[in-house]
Amino acid sequence: MHIVYPAVVSALLFSIGVYGVLARRNTILVLMSVELMLNAVNLNLVAFDVWLGDRLHSGQVLTLFVIVIAAAEVGLGLAIVLALYRNRRTVDIDHLRDLAEPADDPARAPARPAPVRLQPDPATRAEAVQPDDHRDGESAPVNRGGGTR
Repeated sequence: MHIVYPAVVSALLFSIGVYGVLARRNTILVLMSVELMLNAVNLNLVAFDVWLGDRLHSGQVLTLFVIVIAAAEVGLGLAIVLALYRNRRTVDIDHLRDLAEPADDPARAPARPAPVRLQPDPATRAEAVQPDDHRDGESAPVNRGGGTR
C-alpha cells in the first residue's frame, strides 16, 4: 500500500477540521471539528506505523492514547457547553465574549447602555443635614440619619 493515499485523506480531514474551527460559530461544531483533526492525526499515525513496519506498533499504541485523550476532551467540552448554555442560553461563540478585552476601535465596540445614576431627593437631603449643625464647634455638619449623603 502506498503511503500517499492515507496521507492525502488525512491532510484533507485535517484541513476540513481547521476550517471548521476557524469558521464556525457554534461551540458544538467547533468541538466536532477538533475531533475531526484528531482523527486525521490518528489516521497518519496508523498509516505510518504500517508503512514503516514497526515491530512494537508504536503508532497504533499512540493512536489509542490519542483516542482516550479525545474522549476525555469531548466529555469535558460538552460539560462546559452545557454549563454555558444553562447560564447564558446560547452556545454561539460570538455571544460568549463577555470576559474579552475591550476593542480598541470605538466603532466596533458593542453599544452599552448608559449607567443609571440615582439622584437623591433634595427634600430628604435638606432634612438630613442642617447647615447650622456642628460637632463641638467644628465646621463639619452632623448627619442625623434622615437621608443619604
